Amino acid sequence: MIFTETAWKVFNQSIIDYHITDNVDTPVNNPYSKDSLEHLLYAKNWIDTVQWHLEDIIRDENIDPTEALKLKRTIDDSNQKRTDLVEYIDSWFLEKYKNILPNVDAKINSETPAWAVDRLSILALKVYHMKLEAQRESASDEHRKNCSVKLNTLLEQQEDLSEAIDQLLFDIENGNIKMKVYKQMKMYNDESLNPILYQNVKKCVN
Repeated sequence: MIFTETAWKVFNQSIIDYHITDNVDTPVNNPYSKDSLEHLLYAKNWIDTVQWHLEDIIRDENIDPTEALKLKRTIDDSNQKRTDLVEYIDSWFLEKYKNILPNVDAKINSETPAWAVDRLSILALKVYHMKLEAQRESASDEHRKNCSVKLNTLLEQQEDLSEAIDQLLFDIENGNIKMKVYKQMKMYNDESLNPILYQNVKKCVN
């Protein structure tokens, strides 16, 4: 099976599994072997799916400010886990392609395979929820029609992005593109890099 076909299948399985309970506190029950790429893809999309719904909840205008702050912290933590999973997936690809010698004229892509896969995971969520809106009986005909048009655009994006990812992997495998990975080095969660955090640490020490 083509890689993006596998990824899309895994992403949608994760989304469907989440919506069995539709609760952000539901623990993940990853059905794939821990040493498999599918395990990483499922874990990645599960984080994305939970965060999607956390972002919905925090936009409630009537939310308690204290609860909103707790949710913001949870979303920050989720973003860090999302970044970590992307880097794990890139590490999987690096291991797979470690013996491939790039051609002399090999180029560097603007994003790694895993960050492109990250976009595909989010796109799977957009497709799922836009399809719900296009079929929502309580919505107006105009709303359903507009969402159907948007859904078709998202599905076209899926085809294009999938083709681009598979082409990228093909080019890496054939030495036309050299795979190079940089750590994201997120600063906002790091007590040594975020001025607000390290100033608070200094205050506590004093």
